[in-house]
Amino acid sequence: QVQLVESGGGLVQAGGSLRLSCAASRTIFSINAMGWYRQAPGKQRELVASITNGGPINYADSVKGRFTVSRDNAKNTMYLQMNSLKPEDTAVYYCNALFRSVLYWGQGTQVTVSS
Repeated sequence: QVQLVESGGGLVQAGGSLRLSCAASRTIFSINAMGWYRQAPGKQRELVASITNGGPINYADSVKGRFTVSRDNAKNTMYLQMNSLKPEDTAVYYCNALFRSVLYWGQGTQVTVSS
């Protein structure tokens, strides 16, 4: 069982930066797959980035070169560094983790990018 809590969202001007954090209730060393998703009003939830222990990192085409996902296993935390933010990045951002064949989700954190 895993509890996930996102933080770091807020209001930022276009071109600015934010860093989102996802704190897990257990060591993430044992969690192979973690990721960030986002959902804007009227749109489906979409994958932003995913990361695994000792495996590949994947990004949506829309965020490549601007966002960076990382894991700090010692702090049981996953991060999403978001640079050069655009208004189309506005969404609720969700952390997720796959543990023992079960997907866990956080409550989400709002990111709003103004023009």
